[in-house]
Amino acid sequence: MGQDMALRRLDLGYFVRPASETGGPHPRVEPVLAYLVRHGDGLLLFDTGIGAADPATEAHYRPRRRDLRQALAASGVTLDDISLVVNCHLHFDHCGGNPLLGGTPVLVQEAELAAARRGGHTFEELVDFPGAVYEEIAGEVEVRPGVRIIPTPGHTEGHQSLVLRQDDGTVVLAGQAHDFASEFASDQLARRAELDGVEQPLPPRPPWLDRLADLDPRRVLFAHDCSVWEPS
Repeated sequence: MGQDMALRRLDLGYFVRPASETGGPHPRVEPVLAYLVRHGDGLLLFDTGIGAADPATEAHYRPRRRDLRQALAASGVTLDDISLVVNCHLHFDHCGGNPLLGGTPVLVQEAELAAARRGGHTFEELVDFPGAVYEEIAGEVEVRPGVRIIPTPGHTEGHQSLVLRQDDGTVVLAGQAHDFASEFASDQLARRAELDGVEQPLPPRPPWLDRLADLDPRRVLFAHDCSVWEPS
């Protein structure tokens, strides 16, 4: 049974991924997207935007930020209205607004928080800020009725996605489990080919796709792609 939940995508800016990271001759401008979930038990925020970075990182990615408070205000929401934060992972372009939400619980995989605190993963001030409250989890968990966290490691060891069982079907907020909807679609087809018995070689795919398939997603949304995956 689905839940009556409303979902709104938040535009929190963009950055320029240099050609050295795109696999091609040109840089690529990518959006930074967060998602506001209106649930009967309170408002959830999935990712919080681009945080302050050191000069080298600023020069490397040339980010342009949209203030989280401004983005929330466009939806008639304030920081105080947020009851729960879920970050797909703790890189600076996904947890940048967390310090504005001191006192609000942040759900994070144990492996992700441990990596963030070891150094070289993100910026310390975006992790252990005044009022930081973490609820560490290990694996899959239902955090509210109809709202489930699914581990989707790959981009980072502790990457996680948020699954919403809505009345009109299941929505997956996949963060950066894939950079693009087209990449997710390719992996879905690789899974289908494997299940259909197509002989090897086939492209490798993340094993957690099987768990997502069990949940029969109707839409999958991403952190750095405005496109939405839907089943064919």
